[in-house]
Amino acid sequence: MHPAGRFFNVIVLALMPAWATAQPDYEVVERVTLRETIHLDGVIEAVQQSTVSAQTSGTVQSLPFDVDDSVTAGELIVQLEDSEQRSRLRQAQAGLEEAEAALVDARQRFNRIEAVHERGLVSRQEFDQARNNLAAARARVERASAAVSEAQEQLSYTRVVAPYGGILTERHVEVGEAVNPGQPLLSGLSLEQLRVVVDLPQKYAELARTERQAQVTLADGRVLETGEMTFYPYANPQTHTFRLRMRLSEPNGSLFPGMLVKVSVPVATREALWVPFSSLIQRSELRAVFVLDDQDQPRLRQVRTGARDNGRLEILAGLSEGERVVTNPSVLVGSERLNPLERTGEESNP
Repeated sequence: MHPAGRFFNVIVLALMPAWATAQPDYEVVERVTLRETIHLDGVIEAVQQSTVSAQTSGTVQSLPFDVDDSVTAGELIVQLEDSEQRSRLRQAQAGLEEAEAALVDARQRFNRIEAVHERGLVSRQEFDQARNNLAAARARVERASAAVSEAQEQLSYTRVVAPYGGILTERHVEVGEAVNPGQPLLSGLSLEQLRVVVDLPQKYAELARTERQAQVTLADGRVLETGEMTFYPYANPQTHTFRLRMRLSEPNGSLFPGMLVKVSVPVATREALWVPFSSLIQRSELRAVFVLDDQDQPRLRQVRTGARDNGRLEILAGLSEGERVVTNPSVLVGSERLNPLERTGEESNP
């Protein structure tokens, strides 16, 4: 006899003393919408992460913070030696004072010549010369003022401040080291705003772009709330995948960039029959459930199963909508003689 047939006979014999007294629970088989999902590996990253570089030349005078230190926005994180920048600023300020004095003289001379020119006491050429000298003096003041502004800006570059609050992740220079414009100084990131990035196979891209729904789960089983989702509208030329990016609500400071998470993305919907997973009796290749007939008697019914989700099981064949399925078959067969809950944790598709 086939093992499945022997198994059916064992169950029927076991039921004979139990039917008269057991009161099994049941659920009516319903056709509901099944949302198929795929589960992908995602990576947490910081929304704000950057490297601060030098904007002027100088020698590193002080580094108040090190890796893993917290800083606030606007706090001094690098101080460069600034004697050269201060000297240039003093020179520029002296040049501005000189230009402003020359402008005062040129304006006074022009005013005098203009007054007598109206009475015809000076030539047109002398009047034009005074006017040109005044314009040149004004231009020299503007250039000197710009030089002062530039010198002040260069001096401000010797004080490097944090662009936002966060933690330092890498220090690229040491005290006493000479740096040039564009040279990296410190790297950091903010833990206030985090996001998850995941690469999606191209066959699911269109639906994911339309639905824009996903669930993020940590290794310990916690589900994270996601906010704004961004779909990159182009495929990676090497992997041919599309990138999804989701904002996270940071829970209790326990998340850090680089951590792996599981991302569940809905990729299809279809109608399906569902029963509680607890109703399944599973032995080797056999999957079966108990169905109550019109006389409320349990009848063993072999089924073909599909997807499993949140404690429920899809039935591909063997049941019809509206039938009553026993949800606690151990009440009927006895947990010692038959354990109906041999769960593999995987979808069953014999």
